[in-house]
Order: sequence, then C-alpha cells, then structure tokens
Amino acid sequence: MVLSHAASESDVSVHSTFASRYVRTSLPRFKMPENSIPKEAAYQIINDELMLDGNPRLNLASFVTTWMEPECDKLIMASINKNYVDMDEYPVTTELQNRCVNMIAHLFNAPLGESETAVGVGTVGSSEAIMLAGLAFKRKWQNKRKAEGKPFDKPNIVTGANVQVCWEKFARYFEVELKEVKLREGYYVMDPEQAVEMVDENTICVAAILGSTLNGEFEDVKLVNDLLVQKNKETGWDTPIHVDAASGGFIAPFLYPELEWDFRLPLVKSINVSGHKYGLVYAGIGWVVWRNKEDLPEELIFHINYLGADQPTFTLNFSKGSSQVIAQYYQLIRLGHEGYRNVMENCRENMIVLREGLEKTERFNIVSKDEGVPLVAFSLKDNSSHTEFEVSDMLRRYGWIVPAYTMPPNAQHITVLRVVIREDFSRTLAERLVIDIEKVMRELDELPSRVIHKISLGEEKSEANGDNLMVTVKKSDMEKQREIINGWKKFVSDRKKTSGIC
Repeated sequence: MVLSHAASESDVSVHSTFASRYVRTSLPRFKMPENSIPKEAAYQIINDELMLDGNPRLNLASFVTTWMEPECDKLIMASINKNYVDMDEYPVTTELQNRCVNMIAHLFNAPLGESETAVGVGTVGSSEAIMLAGLAFKRKWQNKRKAEGKPFDKPNIVTGANVQVCWEKFARYFEVELKEVKLREGYYVMDPEQAVEMVDENTICVAAILGSTLNGEFEDVKLVNDLLVQKNKETGWDTPIHVDAASGGFIAPFLYPELEWDFRLPLVKSINVSGHKYGLVYAGIGWVVWRNKEDLPEELIFHINYLGADQPTFTLNFSKGSSQVIAQYYQLIRLGHEGYRNVMENCRENMIVLREGLEKTERFNIVSKDEGVPLVAFSLKDNSSHTEFEVSDMLRRYGWIVPAYTMPPNAQHITVLRVVIREDFSRTLAERLVIDIEKVMRELDELPSRVIHKISLGEEKSEANGDNLMVTVKKSDMEKQREIINGWKKFVSDRKKTSGIC
C-alpha cells in the first residue's frame, strides 16, 4: 500500500513529464485553465507543439535574420527585461540607440556637420518607420497648404504597385490616397517617368523602393529625383522623395557604393531601413532617418516627464524591448564596413550559384536582376502541366519553404517562386536546394498534368455533332472531391501495376 501511495497521481515529483497526467489531457485553447501545471510540463507541451513549425533557417520566403552570433545572443538575453522607453532608467541603452541612428545616417550620406546629431528613431520594423515618415510628409504638406490658404484634405502618395502592404496600411489608416504606377510584364518596379507624371499639387511624396519585395530590384531613385527636380521647377511645387530601403539599405552602401539613391540626392528627405533584414538583427528592429530637423515637424514629437526626466518621443507605440537596439549596435561595431561588405558579397555569390544552378536545369526563367537584393525569383518556362504553386508545395517535403505568388497589376498573370539569400544560407545549401528542385521537377513530370485536373475545377468540355461547342458544367463540391479521389486512386493503381511496388 505504501508503494502504491508513493506512485499515486497526486505526487507529481516521481513522474516524468511524459508519464504525468498533463500530457494525457487536452489543454484549453480558448479559455485560461483553472489550475496550474508544473513548469516542466508547460515547457515540454509548448516545445512539442513548436516542433511542428517550419525550420527558420530553411524559410527562404523571409528576408528576416534567423541567425546571430552566440555573443550577441547573450547580450539579447541579458537585456530582454529592459523597457526601451524608460530612457532615464536606462540611459546607456538610449545612448546606444542614438549611436545607431547617427551611424546609419552617415551610412546614407546625410548632410551632417562634424558634431551635428542625426535626426531619426528606432522602430519595431520598417512598417512603423514608414508610418512615421508618411505622417511627417503629410503634416508638413498640410502646414504648407494651410499657410497658402489652399485645400489640404486630399493628400496622396505616388508609388509603384510593387510596394509592401505597409504602404497600403498607411494610406488607409491615415486617409491618404495611394496612387500606384502599374507594373507590366518584364518590368516589375515603378517606372520613374510614369510616377512623376502622376505627381500633382496634393502629392506629399514619391515613395521609391530600394529592393522590391517581388524580385529584389532597386528602383531608379536618381532618375526619379532628376525628373522631379525638373517638374518642381516648372510647377513651383516642392514634392519630396522617401526611400523605402527596408531590404536594400544595408546592401547598397557595401555592394554598390557609387549608386546614388540616398541623401546625396537633394529631394530625398527620409529613408527607412529594416535592421532585422540585412541589418543582420533578429526580428523587431527598424530605423527611419530624416535629412535634417526641418523635415520632421516639431508638433509630431511628444515630450513626457512621468518616467523621471523630459523625454522626446516619436513612435506609434510606447513600451518595447531594448534587446534589438543593443543587438543592432553590436552588429554595427562588430562587423564594421569590412564585415558587412563580406557578408553581402557572400550573399551575392551564393545567389549567383543558385541562379546558375536553376538556369542549367533549363526549366526556369529568371525574373530577378543581378543588381539588387540577393535573391532569386524565377518562374516555370512551361507551366501548362504544373504550376509554380505545386513546386512550392512539393519542396516543403524536403524542408524548404519557398513561396510562390502572382505579380501585382498589371502583371498578375505572372507567377514566380522566390528564394531569399540571407547571411546563413551557405553555398552548400544553395547546391542542395538545386538538387531538391530537380527532384521535385522529376516527380511532377510523373504526376498527371493539370489538364486531367480540369474536372476538379468544375469545368468539362463536350462537343455536339462535331461542332466546336464548349459546354461548362458546374459540379458540386462533393462531386469534385469524389472525382479527384477516384482519379488519384486510378493513378496510384496504375503505378503499382507498372512498377511492381506494393
């Protein structure tokens, strides 16, 4: 009896986690549980579920950093309990943020004096940075229109249709019309001439992208600047430029130092960049810098003193962690120009290895450009039998996460796959990916083509008395599902007969 009592369910100390009752019952998904559970069980249960996530290192859809040095990981963990907004309590952290802002501003050739402090702020990412930059443009435009006695209720921004969704969010949330330059097949970035043609007296800025999400291409910021200088001279307007350098801001200065896209151009008034992309920091850090103080209206800056001292703040949120700011400073001083240049050159070389490997298969068209963000965007030369979406889906069997997507208007009939080359994507992985893509293509060649699957879409062709009469028959969901299952059963059965494999 004593032994039985010692092993009872109530004495959790003698149970391993997997022998306890906590892994034998379903955990609440919608309501907080009434009772506590041991920390070991909570950890194990959550950790087990997280195993079903994809491997971040093999997530080739993302631009976001997935690896940092162990020394930086230690700094992150040591500062994870610091609230960045408590500037008076954590003055050194605030100083590190200011150093980052100044370093980035100088990297982007801001016209600063010898001892002049740069104007900028750390954000949770480029989305917040773009919101802040957009608000500054809108307020400055409104102030000017009010002073001139002109209407100020219909502001607009001119961009390409290839902009990231955060621009659409800004336009919708802050009531600004988004005027998009449509794309076309073979040209997947904003056309500078069309963009400047769309500018009017209500345009608060033209947004140029240094590193399109779609194919990594840099837009011609210098041409936009030159055309806009001429238009401003003819009209008397002073329409400025914002550069969304979320992806390319930490690439261009090291790979293409002669490329003019930054504050060297007079109409570029603000730039955002993602520290958590090619700034080489984990997710949660972005930056926005302005050309000078006059480009950030003072009325947008709040001053608070209830944390111990007067503190200026210009952010959309308040509390946030300090660890990513510290991690960014670590990377800037650890790597320096030399280190960042080496990392970016490695990324570009591995991009070339992958691109050449795909070209050798003779199955793909390369959509991305050599100059830009190190990524490879590609599409099937022949997608009549199988689609890029099928390639993406089958690559997941090998652990790779490679997105497939359609281009924006007016190139939405183009579908591409995209592989982003990050710091931790080695040449070995690039070669391995090519091998696995070749395997997938061979497997797809053995599968029924999309022509056979047309029935699954609810379409059926028929001819009447030799006439080319096309009849579309709409099928119910149950009929579609039944026909798909039967089709695959027949296909598997036929393969068994021919291969002799049970």
